[in-house]
Amino acid sequence: MEEVILVNEHDEQSGTMGKLEAHRQARLHRAFSVFIFNNKGDMLLQQRAQAKYHSGGLWSNACCSHPRPGEETLKAAHRRLKEELGFETDLHKIFHFTYKTAFNNGLTEHEFDHVFAGRYEGDIQPDSLEVSNYTFKSMNEIKENLELSPQKYTAWFHIAFPKIMEWWQGKF
Repeated sequence: MEEVILVNEHDEQSGTMGKLEAHRQARLHRAFSVFIFNNKGDMLLQQRAQAKYHSGGLWSNACCSHPRPGEETLKAAHRRLKEELGFETDLHKIFHFTYKTAFNNGLTEHEFDHVFAGRYEGDIQPDSLEVSNYTFKSMNEIKENLELSPQKYTAWFHIAFPKIMEWWQGKF
């Protein structure tokens, strides 16, 4: 059984719990989101595999997941990026946020989300169990798509994107 790290509002660990049980009980737990950009400043988006336990088929950032108990969050971000998209690159933490979103299937994401960013130019080899499609899009195109078709994107992407946009404007 996969476990997540339960935390308080300051990201201090308070225990562990099975991942699905934490989502059923809406318990605050540690998570991370990885945002990848190419050298032109376009963002890598992935379409989540349809069979994911929630938000299947929706577009989101490069990858998201949870560190395992005893695993450093940055190391977990590197691990998941390699597992889901088949590549490695330098990652840097840029901010964190907390959010809570309930889904129609009875699960709730209540996460203290560490956000990492990196640059990558090269081959992408997605795991089809995790990712059904991927693409690079300009930040303006993503902003427009979020406004025109918000239902096509994950809940956390809607929260993180304005913060990423603000950070990104000073980088490219």
